[in-house]
Amino acid sequence: MTSPNPQVAVRDRLRIAIQKNGRLSAPARALLGSCGLTWRESPDHLFCYGESAPIDLLLVRDDDIPGLIESGLCDVGVVGRNVLREHAGSDMPTGPVMLEEWRALGFGSCRLSVAVPQDWAWQGPAQLAGKRIATSYPALLKRWLHGQGIDAQILELSGSVEIAPRLGQADAICDLVSSGATLAANQLVAVEDILLSEAVLAGPSTPLPPMLRELAETLLRRLDGVLRIRDSRLLMFQASRGQVDAVVRLLPDAETPTQYPLEDGETLALQALCHGAVTWQRMEELKRAGARGLMVLPVERMLA
Repeated sequence: MTSPNPQVAVRDRLRIAIQKNGRLSAPARALLGSCGLTWRESPDHLFCYGESAPIDLLLVRDDDIPGLIESGLCDVGVVGRNVLREHAGSDMPTGPVMLEEWRALGFGSCRLSVAVPQDWAWQGPAQLAGKRIATSYPALLKRWLHGQGIDAQILELSGSVEIAPRLGQADAICDLVSSGATLAANQLVAVEDILLSEAVLAGPSTPLPPMLRELAETLLRRLDGVLRIRDSRLLMFQASRGQVDAVVRLLPDAETPTQYPLEDGETLALQALCHGAVTWQRMEELKRAGARGLMVLPVERMLA
């Protein structure tokens, strides 16, 4: 299998593009670090050479990541789903976009929403017909409007979208929303969510060259292990054979417990990986059902 761009030489080191600055930068590096990756950063802070594995980082602007993957200059990237979907929906001169979301990474959550002035009596999307909507995500907005059967004017802005209605540039906006504080400061209110976004690992929809594919599979295995145990705890306890079923029914978010018979033959030692919070209240419920000697342990690493 050739690289996405035949003019780019095949490399033997996997290259990951991540945001140099911004809200996804530090969490992305922390997550990759949790996968056992370490780097030596270049003096210009644009490139990180992988020391623990042949996996390097390229530090770039968030909006540039999809294009870098498509060109073959990077193999995968950590990017906002909103950026990936906007890129996929744009009219590309080079042909169809060949990128896809490989993994949701569980940080950087936000939503792309339509917001209108607070004094509007919102009655539904049809109210946007004939209006001017300012946004930095014209492709996503255009797709949503088309799905709603609404004809509206899209005004593309690169920044300060939320101030457009106050300046008389637009009647409404479509922008990313986290806490909603910026909207409130500009007398706007979110009324329709277009996309729920978070950081994702994006990569080509066609296979990578064999050597890079192997490195990418290693990265994915490690990521899956880290993400799987992020909110997981190992629960250890004992219960009599007749009480095990009642206890296990209280662990719907746990994997099938491992059971070990003890010397008396009637008592079992159990351990279960729980993927939800193990609170004091939950432990008390388990105790009432017959569990005893309850112990909750953190899980540092896991490889399926």
